[in-house]
Amino acid sequence: MPLTVLSDEQVAGLLENLTREEYEDFKMTVAKALHSYSNNASTYDDGNQPERVAMKNHETGATTLFMPSCGPTAMGCKVVTLSDGTDNKVIQPTGALTLLSPLGQPTGFIHARNLTAFRTALASSCLLSKRASVKTITAFGAGLQTYWHIRLALLSRGSSVKHVNIIARSFSENTRSILRRFHAVPAATKAREGWSATTFGVLTPGYGEYARLSREQVANADVIFCCVPSREPLFDAELLTSHEGRRKGRLVVAIGGAAPGTRELPRELLLQAVKREGSHLHFHKHAPDGGAVVVDTIEGVLKDVGEIVEAGLKPSQLVELGELVELHRQSKEDESKADKKLATWLSEGTVVYKSVGLGVMDLAVGSHLVEFAAAKGVGTVIEGF
Repeated sequence: MPLTVLSDEQVAGLLENLTREEYEDFKMTVAKALHSYSNNASTYDDGNQPERVAMKNHETGATTLFMPSCGPTAMGCKVVTLSDGTDNKVIQPTGALTLLSPLGQPTGFIHARNLTAFRTALASSCLLSKRASVKTITAFGAGLQTYWHIRLALLSRGSSVKHVNIIARSFSENTRSILRRFHAVPAATKAREGWSATTFGVLTPGYGEYARLSREQVANADVIFCCVPSREPLFDAELLTSHEGRRKGRLVVAIGGAAPGTRELPRELLLQAVKREGSHLHFHKHAPDGGAVVVDTIEGVLKDVGEIVEAGLKPSQLVELGELVELHRQSKEDESKADKKLATWLSEGTVVYKSVGLGVMDLAVGSHLVEFAAAKGVGTVIEGF
């Protein structure tokens, strides 16, 4: 059986040039995997999805994660090394995903750097696609996660995005790199996706008006991406929880902190998000009423996410993304009969999504990427490996 090897540069090149239809195919792939995981399909039960294992190198401060997964058509394991947010050393995520057939034959070996950021943003975009308004995006961080979250928002909703605000710790090489990468997108691509006139701005604490402008950029945002392994909340809760703040619904995505010591979101925002208002929406694991925090894995966030634990959230106050992604299959009639209030919340309300990442996401997206690369003639293929 042939083994396909994809470098980080090849992965980035393939994903950077997706058409909207190709992006939708990737999104459908991860949505199906998350739906199967959350609905306890036999191939995605707990026995086939062991918990990830984390090991810390005390000399470098790096944390290495081992994330195995098994699906209906493939199995594999991603090994990725990154900073955990509890020290001052910043380590750029790196590693690789190994894919195998159901019989254990190696089929793919993919650099994990861009793949990991892309698949995380791809899952987030399942919620972004449901939003009624995506005019202003405010993102914390200047790494690959920030880049891919913004990039997929522009690919899928570019014609409506007017402003992109990036709030970074400093005007570092990472910050310059992300701006160069957006600038390098061909003019024809920007025009096709509808964001030729979109304005970009970077704000850092070194700017004199930082305190005022950062508050304004959070308050004015339709979508907030938090992509920093921070130990303190990235913004004040009252910007979103006050009477004035609650007049506008927002999608708040937090993917940067996946360790007990990290805090991206303020406690008050999480507690506001889980307040119930009397509806009776049915989910497989519980019945929230639009008052829940969306997560990729309930077990994972309760174990690994500092702000979720600190806020004392219970499983009944969380809903997995996989329980929500299949709503697009319903007709408008079905939606109005069964889940109209849920659909309105996802479209217009304040939705808080916290992700720690899942092996099933890597497995699904990585497998699709190998097929996609083969169709494009990209990658090194080792026959009879």
